[in-house]
Amino acid sequence: MARTELWDPADTGVLGLPSGRLVRGRGLSRPLPAGRVPTYAVYLLGKEPPEVPWAARWLRWPDFRLPADRAEAAEVLRDAWHRAAADRVEFACAGGRGRTGTALACLAVLDGVPADEAVAYVRAHYDRHAVETPWQRRYVRRFGS
Repeated sequence: MARTELWDPADTGVLGLPSGRLVRGRGLSRPLPAGRVPTYAVYLLGKEPPEVPWAARWLRWPDFRLPADRAEAAEVLRDAWHRAAADRVEFACAGGRGRTGTALACLAVLDGVPADEAVAYVRAHYDRHAVETPWQRRYVRRFGS
C-alpha cells in the first residue's frame, strides 16, 4: 500500500507537534485551502456537518462550549492523534480557533506537551487566538490528568 503524503508544515493551519506529527486546523466558514485534502477529519460542531469525500467523524461540540460527551471526545482525540502518524488529519469548527484550538491543544498533550503549556504551544505554533474561553483552557489543563 502506498504511503499517504502528509501535510506540508508550511501550509496554512498546519500544526507541527513535538513528535513530528502534522495536523491541520481550519475554520469551515472559510474556503477549503488549496492543495492536499484531508484523509481523515474531525468536525467539532453543535450540528451535523455537511458530507465530505474523505473519512470524517462528527464530535458534537457547541460553539464556545466543551464537547457534549467528554469520554467520546477523549476517544476521538486519541484516535486522531494515532492517525496523524500516517494520515492527513484535520480538525475544524466554524471559525477554526476555539473548539479547533482546544482539540489541537489536547493533541499536544497527547504528544507530550505538559497540559499547563499546551494552550501556549498551540497559540505559538497554530493561531495566537486559539482556545477562546476560560473553560476551554481549563479543559485542556485537565485533559492530561
